[in-house]
Amino acid sequence: MEAKFFRFLRVVGVGFKARTESAGRQLFLKLGYSHEVELAVPPAVRVFCFKPNLICCTGIDKERVHQFAGAVRNCKPPECYKGKGILYLEEVVKLKPGKQGKQSK
Repeated sequence: MEAKFFRFLRVVGVGFKARTESAGRQLFLKLGYSHEVELAVPPAVRVFCFKPNLICCTGIDKERVHQFAGAVRNCKPPECYKGKGILYLEEVVKLKPGKQGKQSK
């Protein structure tokens, strides 16, 4: 199988990790929940983890690759206050300012 389409995902957050098992057929994500999130990879897609925080979805069908990458990102979408979550590699999250403390006069 020759991979033609790629989608890279970045896992951002303290203690957030990703790993693959059984030749890229299963993806395990540690995302700060009480349990590990387990995703079964569809047959037309392969998944590789180059680092614990970098996921590569690849395959010959663009739609399926992007669909699976979207499903992975949906497990923990990036939040706008700290920027933690699963982001596409080229994605930039615009951070919002937090609460403003009371101003002392």
